Order: sequence, then structure tokens, then C-alpha cells
Amino acid sequence: MPTDGSPPATLQEPQQLLLRRFRIVFNAVKTHFRQVEKSAGIGGAQLWALGIIRDRPGLGVNDLAAAMDVHQSTASNLVRALVDRDYVRASRDGVDRRAVALHIQPAGTAVIDKAPGPLTGVLPAALSRLDAATVTRLNADLAHLISVLEADEHAGNTPLSDL
Repeated sequence: MPTDGSPPATLQEPQQLLLRRFRIVFNAVKTHFRQVEKSAGIGGAQLWALGIIRDRPGLGVNDLAAAMDVHQSTASNLVRALVDRDYVRASRDGVDRRAVALHIQPAGTAVIDKAPGPLTGVLPAALSRLDAATVTRLNADLAHLISVLEADEHAGNTPLSDL
């Protein structure tokens, strides 16, 4: 391996296998998002937001952002697109007239009904099926990889469907 910090000319077998596995994961995620878009006509993040709004009628944009683990501005943009397509109604009908309450519309329910599951996406659904020890180990190993990459950790708040 070069000592000047440049990458090796070729990857060793374990690194090749790991790279191949990352490709498999990314391909599964990408394939799911394409299927969502083809059958439902909306992006994966929008579908996930619709599912949350359906399951939690009246929640606000900040609550939606927290549920999706995205920035509030990202959730606002998702809601705006869903409202523009009449999939969601945003109303200020509570005590605090500044707060917006989100409710799914019949057109939004129809989109969910024709979309392939899971609504959260295949990766979050698969991660939820892993045991705690595996999740802990993956978190530690990926944190180390992110450090080696010197990657921007703020990118973690961008939905995979937006990458």
C-alpha cells in the first residue's frame, strides 16, 4: 500500500468484496426507489412522508422532520410538494395558529395503496430487522469509515432518494 496517502492501484480481495456488498446495498435501494416512482408517481421520501402523515394525522412539519430524521427545511419541501399535488392538506386549526397540522387526502391514500412497500424504503426496513449487536457494530464500523473518508456528516440528514 502506498505510504503517501494515495489509494492503492488495486483493492485486495476483502476490500473488493466489501465494495461489491456496498454496491449491492445501493442497487437494492435505487431499485426500490425506481419501483416507487414508476408505480406511485412520487419519490421515495415523499412516499415515506405520506405514510407518516397517514399514520399520525395532525402532526406538524417539525414532527415529520423528526420522524424521518431529516432537516426541518427538507420536511417543509416534502410537505409543500405533497400539498401542491393535493395528497396532503395543511391547516392551521389548532390553538396555536402558527402551527400547521398535516392530514392525508384521498389522493394521497390512493398513492400509498398503489406503491410498493415498505413505505420507509428497503434500507430502513432492513435495518429495523437487525439485532442490536449488529446495529451497534455497523454503527461503529461505518463511523470509522466516514472518518477515513473525511465525509460531511451533515449529509446524513439527506434522504437516500435525494442522493
